[in-house]
Amino acid sequence: MFESHQPLTSSPPTFTVSELTEAIKHSLEKSFQFVYLQGEVSNCKLQTSGHLYFSLKDEHAQIAAVMFRLDASQLPRPLKDGDQVTVKGSLNVYPPSGRYQIVVRELQYTGLGELLLKLEELKVKLLKRGFFKKEFKKPLPKCPKKIGVVTSPTGAVIQDILNVLTRRFSGFHLILNPVKVQGEGAALEIAKAIEAFNKYQLVDVIIVGRGGGSIEDLWAFNEEIVAESIFNSQIPIISAVGHETDHCIADYVADVRAPTPSAAAEMVIAERLQELKTLSHIDKTMQQLLYRQIKAYQDRLNVIAKSPRMQSPYMILGPFMQHLDLIKQALDRQIQDQIVRFKRDLSNKEKQKEALKPLNQIKALRQKVSYFDKDLLKSWKKVFDDKRSTFRNVTDLLKALDPKNLLSKGYSIVFSEKDNSIITSIRSMQKEDNVRLLFADGFARSIIQEIGKSD
Repeated sequence: MFESHQPLTSSPPTFTVSELTEAIKHSLEKSFQFVYLQGEVSNCKLQTSGHLYFSLKDEHAQIAAVMFRLDASQLPRPLKDGDQVTVKGSLNVYPPSGRYQIVVRELQYTGLGELLLKLEELKVKLLKRGFFKKEFKKPLPKCPKKIGVVTSPTGAVIQDILNVLTRRFSGFHLILNPVKVQGEGAALEIAKAIEAFNKYQLVDVIIVGRGGGSIEDLWAFNEEIVAESIFNSQIPIISAVGHETDHCIADYVADVRAPTPSAAAEMVIAERLQELKTLSHIDKTMQQLLYRQIKAYQDRLNVIAKSPRMQSPYMILGPFMQHLDLIKQALDRQIQDQIVRFKRDLSNKEKQKEALKPLNQIKALRQKVSYFDKDLLKSWKKVFDDKRSTFRNVTDLLKALDPKNLLSKGYSIVFSEKDNSIITSIRSMQKEDNVRLLFADGFARSIIQEIGKSD
């Protein structure tokens, strides 16, 4: 295969490094002319020559890869570390370093097909639910007073919208609800922002948007949760996601799709701008009509000024001057009557003020307090007498019910010597039972000798 520089002996042939490298290069490149690899991109570097150098790795190994400028220029978007890709190429050994690598001729982003399939499945699902029907599309308000924007606070979208609105119309009120527009959690933030605008009825129209990007970058606007929030919104929504060629689920569900965020801003104020143009045209027309009418009145006034009646101003002003004299006399009488009424009212106010002086009020209040004091004492005396009479009645009643008082009238209480209980019936006694008799001034013990019932 290769000629050796050593004499023919029984020992294995010895190669130079270049010869061995060439042998490996020839063997590898012949055996692996076309290879398909799937892995994660790392150490990605784009040289000024346009060539891409990177590594493909999985959990256990990695391989160097190169993609030359002509093939690299065909990529739909820049390659970056962390991308999952599938490549087609051939193995190659680079002699100066003795390292093998794969020369990539074609590259596809792994997962892109899955995303497109997932997107189509969601489109079919939402189509069946009626999310894309025209009858559910709400018209944009003609003259919105408040404009809501759901986008990133640091991106170019909000600046483009502000630039258009500021340049075209100054009297606007914009409310930004800042959200993430890509990455984990972006779809949930967008949906909650739309729901917040609806919950508090903060704006008349909402612009939902972001700048352009790959399908992965725009994926938050392809999520079902965002589509549902747009469909359920009571406020009209303009979708301005990506560039004119970009399309996402939000565009289909929204009431209006704008090709760019700037176009969305123009749509919001389009009706108002048209009305302003109409008003401007009406203003010019009215100015022209007013000028013509003023010119006609000026001509008429010139004719009147030259008439004979205008030669003596008293012929015209005399009746008016006399009428003014009559009005002046009537006003003088009304003023005098008003002055009299004011004086009478002032006198009444003076009397009221005198009555409202603190000393006079204190005196009147003292008299009231004195009356109240007497009434209070009288009321308390009556209450006290009533309570004392009630207390006496209760005391007499309690005394009448006191058993000791009954004992003093000749009665006695019989107790059993067994358990010291009161005997209230002959059924509780037997002959020869020991009993104790309680009297008002003492007690006595006895033995039951006979028990008989009363007639």
